[in-house]
Amino acid sequence: MSLREDRAIQVILGRRSIRKFQKDKKIEPEKLDIILECAQAAPTAGGTRPWHFVVVDDRSLLDALAEAHPYGKMLREAPLAIVVCGDPTLSDHARRYWEEDCSAAMQNILLASCALGLGSVWLGVHNSPGRPEAIRRVLGIPDYINVLSIAAIGYPAEVKEPHKGYDSNKVHHNKW
Repeated sequence: MSLREDRAIQVILGRRSIRKFQKDKKIEPEKLDIILECAQAAPTAGGTRPWHFVVVDDRSLLDALAEAHPYGKMLREAPLAIVVCGDPTLSDHARRYWEEDCSAAMQNILLASCALGLGSVWLGVHNSPGRPEAIRRVLGIPDYINVLSIAAIGYPAEVKEPHKGYDSNKVHHNKW
């Protein structure tokens, strides 16, 4: 077996941003459970696990999120969204590293979704003025909780080729 035939490598290279979903095909509860378990298997600074996940499968809330996020129109088709949040009040580690910790959890959400035959796309929230507040209002997220991002998830209604190769100009060995 070649290195590229390894299932984990295939999932990583095969994960693509999917923005078109089969609107009426729901995500099975057991798949959602695995995705959330994988999210919580991500590494965190000092083991603080500062994340919280808001699972959204209510159509009116998904549509409201699509309105609240200027690049989230695919949420109108997606049967599921997971909003990744972080609690910086847990500890000094959580205050300093919640964004990295929650980003690792988001990547695990995207990879687990791909491994389960689902499509997903990462919608940034945290560093866009006004966007965290808009998402917070739709979902009732407390002010002390930071909103990092949204994963729109569903059965894909589009196919994209896996990633191939890498840009060697972006790789530096030992020194820049």
